[in-house]
Amino acid sequence: MAKIKKTKTELKAQREALQRYLRFLPTLELKKQQLQTEVRHLEQQLRDKAAQQAAARERLRPWAKLLTGHLEPLADLARVAEVLTAPGNVAGVVVPVLEDVRFHEVQLDLFETPLWYDDAVPMLRSLTRLAIEEAILDRQRRLLAEELRITSQRVNLFEKVKIPQTEENIRVINIALGDAQTAAVARAKIAKAKTEALTTGTTGA
Repeated sequence: MAKIKKTKTELKAQREALQRYLRFLPTLELKKQQLQTEVRHLEQQLRDKAAQQAAARERLRPWAKLLTGHLEPLADLARVAEVLTAPGNVAGVVVPVLEDVRFHEVQLDLFETPLWYDDAVPMLRSLTRLAIEEAILDRQRRLLAEELRITSQRVNLFEKVKIPQTEENIRVINIALGDAQTAAVARAKIAKAKTEALTTGTTGA
């Protein structure tokens, strides 16, 4: 711990610092709670997305034989052209928010493609969109988790270091100033006694 000056000016500075820490700490604690809530909410959303993808893949399973030999052309039909996101704000953290997923528009040759393409393409696009939604949610979760880590560190710094250290500094300075005041009073009494003794001695002569 750095050596502190045991002066009234330093005492005032330490008291002001303590008031700042005590004022900021509740705000940090509230932010920490909000971030914890949002992270848990995103984790649940991610679990939901994983379940939705599993269900979508299960719906595609009966089509496995039909898909054989058609994966490449179907992949082209479900190929993403653009993912549109916008900045959002969650608990004070800027995160990407999915606005739209656009797919390449391909004109199907009705005579060359099987009829079941009409059902398969939307299902594959839906599965692709779910994967993108999951990726965006995971990005949000990672950003919020990082902010939560930083905020938790700040809360711990205030609670376990700054506030106790500042309170100890104030205690030490108060003791030092009290001792100095007591010593000053004692010196004043001694000086007064000496002065009185000298005065009395002079008068007596």
